[in-house]
Amino acid sequence: MDHEDRSRAGSPGPRTLSLDVGGSGLKAAVLGPDGGIEGARLRIPTPSPAPPDVLLDSLAGLAAQLPAFDRIAAGFPGVIRSGHVLAAVNLGAQDAWRGFDITGALEQRLGKPARVLNDAEVQGLGVIEGRGLEMVVTLGTGFGTGLFLDGRPTPHLEIAHHPFRRGDTYEDQLGEKALKKAGAKKWNRRLLRAIETLRALTNFERLYLGGGNARAITFEPDADVTIVSNTAGILGGIALWRDEDLQNEDPPGRDRQGGERPGQEPG
Repeated sequence: MDHEDRSRAGSPGPRTLSLDVGGSGLKAAVLGPDGGIEGARLRIPTPSPAPPDVLLDSLAGLAAQLPAFDRIAAGFPGVIRSGHVLAAVNLGAQDAWRGFDITGALEQRLGKPARVLNDAEVQGLGVIEGRGLEMVVTLGTGFGTGLFLDGRPTPHLEIAHHPFRRGDTYEDQLGEKALKKAGAKKWNRRLLRAIETLRALTNFERLYLGGGNARAITFEPDADVTIVSNTAGILGGIALWRDEDLQNEDPPGRDRQGGERPGQEPG
């Protein structure tokens, strides 16, 4: 039995390579049709800086160590629109990322269809109940957010870079650097204030707190706030493929493989 046969020896259905791209760590696992992890769950440090070619090399290296897969789901730490990167502050090389076709690049490099969303939104797909207005906050290198209405992501807002307090942004006050500098006690007070500010701003019905630094939370959350496992970013990958409407919209003049559509002149 060869490598691909071994990877398929279980329940039938597509296998999903789930990639969780963080500012400090890259995680990868293959999910079976039922969402369970097949084989290992891998993590390596995120290169710094991580321009597109360097990041793709790292992700391809992780994929090569895992069982065979049929499709790719990736959570990316930045603003994604129609499969393209608008901003990726925490990866460095900002000019190289701006406008980059991350979905097409993953498909070309790994040879399978891909879907890419903001990392907080992918994590949210793994934990939300799918009713009402739900919000996800990821506490890691930065401060990620995602909003969902009846289980569907709303247009992404980079709340991390909005003013929060004392002239600083949410990420300035609640990112990993802030946790290390201010200490857990002050950081927790700031987080409580941020929750109340976001509650007033969005009127969420449920808030989920995740990411690697959620483990630093020391307060007892309110009944409408849930602390979730840091594995949600991986497990949300299968949910990204569950709903056809979550598929990235193709940019004008491009087909799913990144080529020109028939009748379109190359730009």
